[in-house]
Amino acid sequence: MTTTATVTQWIERYVAAWTSAAPQDIKALFTPAAEYHERPYETDWIGREEIVEGWLSRQNWQEGGWTFDWEILMITGDTAAVRGTGVYRELGTFENLWTVTLDAKGRCSLFRMWNNQI
Repeated sequence: MTTTATVTQWIERYVAAWTSAAPQDIKALFTPAAEYHERPYETDWIGREEIVEGWLSRQNWQEGGWTFDWEILMITGDTAAVRGTGVYRELGTFENLWTVTLDAKGRCSLFRMWNNQI
């Protein structure tokens, strides 16, 4: 069963991986067959390798600096709902809703994000 501590650790590792852009940090977050879906953008990355490639293609988003604040809204079984706010100096502010399904090792098998620029 997924716990608040497990989700917190995963999100902290997610932010660290977004910061580092190190492929091994990104890979460690996801199962080999993980899915990463983002709306309203047409992002559908299937498999850990495709997720790494997708992340690395977005590193320029961080130019000028960024911050990310988040809170866990709820956990049901192995899935957590997370509210986040990303503020990118060059891109603007984005409110996010995530659902994150974690396996027994704390790796994500299914990630869905809804982005709203405010």
